[in-house]
Amino acid sequence: MAALPTSTQDVTAGADTSAADRIMRMFGRFIGAGYVFYLLVSIPVIVQTTTITRPWWTPVALVVFFGPGLALAVVAFVGPIRAITVLAAACVVGYLIGLATWPLGWTGTPFRESESVWFSYFPALAALGAAITTTPARVFLYLAVVTVGAQTANYTVREPVDRSPLIPDVVYGFGFGIIFVGAAVMAARTGRLLDRTRASSYAQAARSAALDARSVERRRFDGLIHDGVMSTLLAASRADAGDGVVRQAASTLAELDALRDDAGSTDDFDRDDVLAHLRAAAAAVDGSIPMAVHAPDTAADSYPAEAIRTVGAALAEALRNSVRHAGSARREVEVTVATDEVHVVVRDDGVGFDTDGVPAHRLGVRVSIVDRMSRLPGGSVEVRSAPGEGTRVDLWWRR
Repeated sequence: MAALPTSTQDVTAGADTSAADRIMRMFGRFIGAGYVFYLLVSIPVIVQTTTITRPWWTPVALVVFFGPGLALAVVAFVGPIRAITVLAAACVVGYLIGLATWPLGWTGTPFRESESVWFSYFPALAALGAAITTTPARVFLYLAVVTVGAQTANYTVREPVDRSPLIPDVVYGFGFGIIFVGAAVMAARTGRLLDRTRASSYAQAARSAALDARSVERRRFDGLIHDGVMSTLLAASRADAGDGVVRQAASTLAELDALRDDAGSTDDFDRDDVLAHLRAAAAAVDGSIPMAVHAPDTAADSYPAEAIRTVGAALAEALRNSVRHAGSARREVEVTVATDEVHVVVRDDGVGFDTDGVPAHRLGVRVSIVDRMSRLPGGSVEVRSAPGEGTRVDLWWRR
């Protein structure tokens, strides 16, 4: 039989992790309780039935009809899902075996006063076990078989004058049972659907996370290529290239090595590390640019390394743009390190530019500064400039 999906790690009732497992356990408890109830209410009829059956049949019938269900009543509360599945299937098989032994155990003596055989009270209960262990088509076929068998036993055990029409009894028994069995089939199907949907959602989330991680690495690499390699090559191609180009090339090579090794990428920075990293980022472009620092002693003990590296990269690119496009302007950097914020200001009094008219192919501001900071959690940027009025770039990271 095709069983519901189970978890190999479920050892107690509190360990179920899937919707199908929880539904399996719920119906296991319901079926087990049903067997306890029917055993109690059937005791008078069971005793009466011993008068028309052979001595061996009643003990055997009690074991095969009620044994798996009573065990299920206990295991469904404290046992693993695998045991619930096995016992539910045993309820299905046990009812069929008990039904098959009836012709062998009956002596042929009829019941009087239109009594029913006790096992005809709960064929639908056994079918509930099928509903959580096999396919819907097999469940309804099983319900039809056990209903016909139980009602046929009822029909044959009665006196001819006390017999009710067999077909209506079968139809009524099947119609009554199909209500509960159909609900169980739908519940089991819903559990499996929920599990598949959850698994699909987790897989999609994992794929999205992987794509995002690759995109972040690609943007990081693209930014380094633009900020470091391309700008170094452009600087080296100028006739007046000096020692600054050597420092810039060495810094770029160091960044490439760090990107390859990814060393220290998860280590947080303390306040001094933040200031040292930002000073190094500015000095890699032009060591003569003054930097004003505001870092009170109340600042936090640690800052995310990735956030500080991102701010440092954006700071360096803002300075490179200023050196490249603002000419002999005066430049300065201001850094504020607070408990929940790092704020960097890069300003110059150069020729300025129209921020709305930056060509699409100019990636320095749009990609290396704005896009880089906007993708940083807690990051933001503001670029203010106008022709003839200089440029100011504010970089923020907020905790």
